[in-house]
Amino acid sequence: MSEFVGEFAVTSKLTDRTYHCQFSHLWNGIATRHSDTVDTKFLVDGNRSIVGLAHTGIVRFKEKSGRDLTDREASYVAAQYLQEQLEQEDERPLYDVSAADVLRIIGKLGIQ
Repeated sequence: MSEFVGEFAVTSKLTDRTYHCQFSHLWNGIATRHSDTVDTKFLVDGNRSIVGLAHTGIVRFKEKSGRDLTDREASYVAAQYLQEQLEQEDERPLYDVSAADVLRIIGKLGIQ
Protein backbone atom coordinates (compact mmCIF):
# COMPACT_ATOMS: atom_id res chain seq x y z
CA MET A 1 0.00 0.00 0.00
CA SER A 2 2.55 2.56 -1.04
CA GLU A 3 0.06 4.77 -2.90
CA PHE A 4 -3.64 5.47 -3.03
CA VAL A 5 -5.62 2.67 -4.57
CA GLY A 6 -5.01 2.39 -8.30
CA GLU A 7 -7.45 1.72 -11.10
CA PHE A 8 -9.27 -1.57 -10.82
CA ALA A 9 -11.99 -3.59 -12.51
CA VAL A 10 -14.90 -5.34 -10.83
CA THR A 11 -16.97 -8.05 -12.44
CA SER A 12 -20.57 -8.49 -11.32
CA LYS A 13 -21.29 -11.93 -9.88
CA LEU A 14 -24.84 -11.60 -11.20
CA THR A 15 -24.36 -10.64 -14.85
CA ASP A 16 -20.59 -10.76 -15.55
CA ARG A 17 -20.68 -7.02 -16.34
CA THR A 18 -17.27 -5.45 -15.77
CA TYR A 19 -17.04 -2.04 -14.09
CA HIS A 20 -13.91 0.08 -14.51
CA CYS A 21 -13.11 2.06 -11.36
CA GLN A 22 -10.68 4.88 -10.71
CA PHE A 23 -10.02 6.57 -7.36
CA SER A 24 -10.14 10.37 -7.56
CA HIS A 25 -9.73 11.87 -4.08
CA LEU A 26 -11.01 11.99 -0.52
CA TRP A 27 -12.24 14.72 1.80
CA ASN A 28 -14.05 15.23 5.06
CA GLY A 29 -17.79 14.79 4.45
CA ILE A 30 -18.77 16.79 7.53
CA ALA A 31 -18.25 20.07 5.70
CA THR A 32 -19.67 19.18 2.29
CA ARG A 33 -22.51 16.74 3.01
CA HIS A 34 -23.09 17.53 6.69
CA SER A 35 -22.34 13.89 7.40
CA ASP A 36 -19.99 12.25 9.86
CA THR A 37 -17.90 10.61 7.15
CA VAL A 38 -14.67 10.65 5.25
CA ASP A 39 -15.85 10.77 1.64
CA THR A 40 -13.95 9.14 -1.19
CA LYS A 41 -14.70 9.83 -4.83
CA PHE A 42 -14.39 7.21 -7.54
CA LEU A 43 -15.22 7.22 -11.21
CA VAL A 44 -17.13 4.07 -12.13
CA ASP A 45 -17.28 3.72 -15.91
CA GLY A 46 -16.75 7.49 -15.99
CA ASN A 47 -19.62 8.26 -13.57
CA ARG A 48 -19.05 9.84 -10.17
CA SER A 49 -19.56 7.62 -7.14
CA ILE A 50 -18.99 8.71 -3.54
CA VAL A 51 -18.16 6.18 -0.82
CA GLY A 52 -18.60 7.76 2.62
CA LEU A 53 -16.74 5.97 5.43
CA ALA A 54 -18.38 6.41 8.83
CA HIS A 55 -16.07 8.50 10.98
CA THR A 56 -17.09 6.50 14.05
CA GLY A 57 -15.52 3.40 12.49
CA ILE A 58 -12.28 5.28 11.96
CA VAL A 59 -12.37 6.52 15.58
CA ARG A 60 -12.92 2.95 16.83
CA PHE A 61 -9.96 1.80 14.74
CA LYS A 62 -7.80 4.48 16.39
CA GLU A 63 -8.98 3.45 19.87
CA LYS A 64 -8.08 -0.20 19.18
CA SER A 65 -4.84 0.32 17.27
CA GLY A 66 -3.50 3.48 18.89
CA ARG A 67 -2.99 5.20 15.54
CA ASP A 68 -4.95 7.03 12.87
CA LEU A 69 -6.12 5.39 9.67
CA THR A 70 -4.11 6.99 6.88
CA ASP A 71 -5.71 8.58 3.83
CA ARG A 72 -4.09 5.90 1.71
CA GLU A 73 -5.59 3.14 3.87
CA ALA A 74 -9.00 4.85 3.75
CA SER A 75 -8.83 4.74 -0.06
CA TYR A 76 -8.29 0.97 0.10
CA VAL A 77 -11.18 0.49 2.56
CA ALA A 78 -13.50 2.50 0.32
CA ALA A 79 -12.36 0.64 -2.80
CA GLN A 80 -13.04 -2.71 -1.12
CA TYR A 81 -16.55 -1.62 -0.14
CA LEU A 82 -17.22 -0.33 -3.66
CA GLN A 83 -15.98 -3.60 -5.12
CA GLU A 84 -18.31 -5.59 -2.87
CA GLN A 85 -21.29 -3.50 -3.94
CA LEU A 86 -20.50 -3.63 -7.65
CA GLU A 87 -20.05 -7.39 -7.50
CA GLN A 88 -23.75 -7.42 -6.54
CA GLU A 89 -24.64 -4.87 -9.27
CA ASP A 90 -25.44 -2.27 -6.64
CA GLU A 91 -24.30 0.77 -8.61
CA ARG A 92 -25.15 4.09 -6.96
CA PRO A 93 -23.84 7.65 -6.90
CA LEU A 94 -23.55 7.56 -3.06
CA TYR A 95 -22.75 4.80 -0.58
CA ASP A 96 -22.73 5.39 3.18
CA VAL A 97 -20.51 2.78 4.81
CA SER A 98 -21.43 1.91 8.41
CA ALA A 99 -18.88 1.89 11.22
CA ALA A 100 -19.27 -1.90 11.42
CA ASP A 101 -18.47 -2.26 7.72
CA VAL A 102 -15.49 0.09 8.01
CA LEU A 103 -14.07 -2.09 10.80
CA ARG A 104 -14.92 -5.33 8.96
CA ILE A 105 -13.07 -4.20 5.86
CA ILE A 106 -10.09 -2.91 7.87
CA GLY A 107 -9.84 -6.41 9.33
CA LYS A 108 -10.32 -8.08 5.95
CA LEU A 109 -7.48 -5.98 4.49
CA GLY A 110 -5.23 -6.76 7.45
CA ILE A 111 -4.73 -3.13 8.43
CA GLN A 112 -3.37 -2.94 11.98
